[in-house]
Amino acid sequence: MEGAKQKQLNMNTITTDRAKELIKETNGRIFSSTFIKKDNTIRTLTCRLGKRYKSKTGRNAPYKAQNYNLLPVYDMKIKDFRMLNFNTLLTLTINKTNYKIK
Repeated sequence: MEGAKQKQLNMNTITTDRAKELIKETNGRIFSSTFIKKDNTIRTLTCRLGKRYKSKTGRNAPYKAQNYNLLPVYDMKIKDFRMLNFNTLLTLTINKTNYKIK
């Protein structure tokens, strides 16, 4: 329990815009994020940028992810692409530095 409290105290508070900048600066390195999914469950995602998505059907996406404050990332555990929603982002961990999103 004390370790969890200490981790909470060491978190830097940043905005979603700063979170986007930090993620772009990872240059393909692995990072972790916690966010609320559509079904209101909390999910921790270990992911990275830099992988290129190839459609299995050959069609383009029907929408632009950035118009909905989403970022396509590669999930390292599932080995597939997922969308990171900045509207519900709670925490971000990059290079052993923890950030809380306000």
